[in-house]
Amino acid sequence: MIPAISITFGDLSVALVEPSITQQHIIVKHLATLGVTNTICYQDKASALAGINDSVPDLMISAMHFPDGTGTELAQALRKDPRTEDLLFMLVSSETAYRYLDPLKQAGVIAILPKPFQASDLRKALNTTLDFLLPEENQLNVAAVEEMKVLVVDDSVTARHHIRRVLNNMGIMNVTEVANGRDAIEQIKQNFYDLIVTDYNMPEVDGQQLTRYVREKSTQRSVPILMVTSVTDETRLAQVQQCGVSAICDKPFEPSGIKNLVRKMLLVD
Repeated sequence: MIPAISITFGDLSVALVEPSITQQHIIVKHLATLGVTNTICYQDKASALAGINDSVPDLMISAMHFPDGTGTELAQALRKDPRTEDLLFMLVSSETAYRYLDPLKQAGVIAILPKPFQASDLRKALNTTLDFLLPEENQLNVAAVEEMKVLVVDDSVTARHHIRRVLNNMGIMNVTEVANGRDAIEQIKQNFYDLIVTDYNMPEVDGQQLTRYVREKSTQRSVPILMVTSVTDETRLAQVQQCGVSAICDKPFEPSGIKNLVRKMLLVD
């Protein structure tokens, strides 16, 4: 038997993008305390993008604001390059503005940590990094997983890519992607699915309307529906739950959390 591959925090390579030398020292020290010693620091977006051309790290940790742009712009640039589109990205910032944070959530950021952050939050984010780098750890223990059909509904291409990657890492390969609820309804009319993963905010037909259609008008009214959303409004989320979603997961999310939710919804070990 081939032994399973195992990696630890000490095996990780990290690129830290932070304009403040003081903040660099603080974050590097936190990383070293957890065993991460292979960290390269940059002070702006341009130098970070140039620096990773030679060697793509396992994880990029970024501030939000630089002299030449934002962390949001940095993440979007990474997602447009085939070499770095899957690079794991973590934000460390006190920024709370929706216009900065929502695009990052859509782009599949693995964690958003405040300044200052707790060591436990950093450890949790690093564990999420390992989950992505060792996908076999999150594979579903069910023989029929390769036969599962999943519909992913999100108007963000990068969000769909991120969700597909998580599902693929779980062993779920039969994934159909659509950009809005209207197209999802057409797919549901023609195909049966074992799971629907949908965003909330979408043009034409949103996640709440899609859920209502599935539960009230479709021929597969009992299909599990997982809503992955950056919406934090408790009233709106309560309305969505009343429509019949099986579970709601925040963006950003942990692969292990998605696995546990899917496992519960599909009643598998």
